[in-house]
Amino acid sequence: MFDQKNSDQQHSDAPLRLFNSLTRTIEPFSPIEPNHARVYSCGPTVYNYAHIGNLRAYVFTDTLRRTLLWKGLDVTHIINITDVGHLTSDADAGDDKMEAAARAQARSIWDIAAHYTDAFKRNIADLNILPPSEWTVATDYVPQMIAFAQTIAPTHCYELESGLYFDTATVPDYGALAGGRDDAAHARIDPVAGKRNASDFAIWRKSPAGEQRQMEWDSPWGKGAPGWHLECSVMSQARLGQPFDIHTGGIDHREIHHPNEIAQNQAYCGCTDTQPGFTGARWWMHNNFLVDRQGKMSKSKGGFTTLFSLIDRGVHPIAYRLLCLGAHYRSELEFSAENLGAAVTRLKRLVMAIEALKNRAEGITWQSPRLDYLRANLHPKLVPLLEQFDAAIADDLMTPRALPLLEEVCGMKKVPVDERLCLIAAFDQALGLNLLTLARADLRIAPRDAAITGQEIEAELDRRQAARADKDFALSDEIRDALIARGVEVMDGDPLRWEWRLAFD
Repeated sequence: MFDQKNSDQQHSDAPLRLFNSLTRTIEPFSPIEPNHARVYSCGPTVYNYAHIGNLRAYVFTDTLRRTLLWKGLDVTHIINITDVGHLTSDADAGDDKMEAAARAQARSIWDIAAHYTDAFKRNIADLNILPPSEWTVATDYVPQMIAFAQTIAPTHCYELESGLYFDTATVPDYGALAGGRDDAAHARIDPVAGKRNASDFAIWRKSPAGEQRQMEWDSPWGKGAPGWHLECSVMSQARLGQPFDIHTGGIDHREIHHPNEIAQNQAYCGCTDTQPGFTGARWWMHNNFLVDRQGKMSKSKGGFTTLFSLIDRGVHPIAYRLLCLGAHYRSELEFSAENLGAAVTRLKRLVMAIEALKNRAEGITWQSPRLDYLRANLHPKLVPLLEQFDAAIADDLMTPRALPLLEEVCGMKKVPVDERLCLIAAFDQALGLNLLTLARADLRIAPRDAAITGQEIEAELDRRQAARADKDFALSDEIRDALIARGVEVMDGDPLRWEWRLAFD
C-alpha cells in the first residue's frame, strides 16, 4: 500500500476558479491570508424545519468547503443561526418569524429556536455536511449589533417611530450585487411612513407601544430587536474580520439581504467602492433554486418537503445529496420523484460497486493518501482521471463533470483494487457521499408508514423463492405483485432481495 510518511502537502495543478456574484464573472481564487480561506454562510431562521430547497444551499457550501480543502487550504467556516429579527417577508416587512411561530405553536420562542436548531443540525449530519468551524447564534451578539448600529447611525441612519432605518442613498452603488438599484423590485416592501427611499431597511425595530416581545433588548432607540440584515454583518465581522474571503447563500439573498449587508459593511468601514474586498467579502457566491413542478419550493406554500419526510418515505438522505451534486450549483434543479429515484439508483450502483471492491481488498490496509503522493504514485491508468476530477471541481465546483469520473474508476479493469479504492476515497473527500462507509444495506430504509414489517417481507420472499424453485411461476408472480401493492419492490438477483419503492403524492 502507499507509504505517505515523507509526503509533503502540495496543491494540485488546476487553478481554482469561482463565480463571483458581485462581478458576474468566474475569477481565479486566492485567499486574502495565504493558505487560509475564511467563509461565512447565511444560516437558517429557526422557526420551522428546513425544506430540501433550503438544504441545497448547505450541500453547495459544503462542496465549496471540501473543494478548498482539496486544494490544500485551511478553512474557517461560520454558519449563523438566526433566532431573532427575520421578518415574515425577506423584503424586510411583516412580523418577526420567530415571534409568529411562537404564537402559532403556543410555545416559548426559546423552545422554538432550540427545537428547530437541533432539527437543522440533524439534517446537516444526515447529509454528511461538515459541521462549521463555529455556529454563531444571533441573540448572542445583540450587544455587538447595537454597537455596530451606533457607529453607522450618525451618517447613514435615521429614526422613525417604528425604529432605526438605514438610508440606502448614503452608500455608493447600492444594490450592485443584485444588478443595480431597482425601485420597482422594492415596491413589494410594505410602506413605512417616513421612509426616505423604498429600499431603506430597518437596523433596529422598536417594540410597539404596549406590546412586549419575547425577545427584546434595550437600545439607544428604545426597547426592541435588531434587523435581520444587521446580524450577518456583525457576526461575520466578529468571527472572520473584514474583509474575509467568501460569503455564501441562496440566490434569493442576492436581491435584498446581501445588498443590505454590503451597504452596512460599506457604512461601517467608510468604504466608497463596491469592488470585492470593500463589501465585507471578496467573493459573494449563491446557489440557485430547487424547484418542483409547481415552481420554487417555499414554506409559504405549505406542505413543503423536508429531509425528514424523505427519510420517512424510505429515501436515504445521501441520495438527496447526490441529486444536488448531479446539477451545477448555479443551475436550477428540478425536484421530482423521477429525479430522486434516479439519484437513489445511481447511489445504489456506486455503493454496490465499491462494496465489491472492498470485498476483493479484504485484508489490505488502504486509505486516501495526499494528492501529491497520489499524483506521483498512482497507477498510470488512473492519473488522467485524477487530473480530470481536479480540473472539474476547480472549475467553479463542476460536480456534474466530476461524478462520472468516480463511476469510471469503479468500473476500471486491470488496475489494482487498493489503488482504485484510494482514488475513490480521495474523490469522496471532495464529494462527501460517504461512499467508503455506506453499505448497500443502509439504503434499505423502511417507510415510516409502511403497512408491512421487515419480517413479513422476508417470509414472503422465502415463500416466493420456494415457489420459483418449484417452477410455480404463477405463485411467484402473485407474491411479487402483492408485495409491490404494499410498496415493496422485488429485485431478482439482488442479494439483499428487496427494497422499498419510492412513492410520492
